[in-house]
Amino acid sequence: MECCGGNKLTEKQEKYYAPLQKILARYEKKERYLIPVLQEAQEEYGYLPEEILTNIASSLDLSLSQVYGVVTFYTQFHQEPRGKNIVRVCMGTACHVRGGDKVLTAIKDELGIESGETTKDLNFTLETVACIGACGLAPVIMINDSTHGRLTPEKVPEILSEFK
Repeated sequence: MECCGGNKLTEKQEKYYAPLQKILARYEKKERYLIPVLQEAQEEYGYLPEEILTNIASSLDLSLSQVYGVVTFYTQFHQEPRGKNIVRVCMGTACHVRGGDKVLTAIKDELGIESGETTKDLNFTLETVACIGACGLAPVIMINDSTHGRLTPEKVPEILSEFK
């Protein structure tokens, strides 16, 4: 396999790119397949690093700027590694009124990261969301698919410890 101007890939690089090559082999070289290819690549790699985006652009006969435009437009795509556990803090009206901002501060303090960041050990990624849809349980957070409601800042360390 060759890459980037005809340079031969190392065995390690070939192993790294093999899943992407399998994904790309299932699609025609057409712009309309960009989003499904990006989705599958992100599923495989966990995020979309630049070298993967470059390979996708080349394989679909697109410019890298076209691919970046799509990746940066849709929030479903991530260009940095994400944590094993995604912590989503509701910032909707009910959660805000009932102390969601204090819960968020407690989570930031406990994890040592800001919203949008990932812990160095790649265990947690912290995000704020407009609404989780569980207003009766406000303030609410979700960790992966697990919902935790009627939170106080004091409950945060115990809840997070379940995911460490």
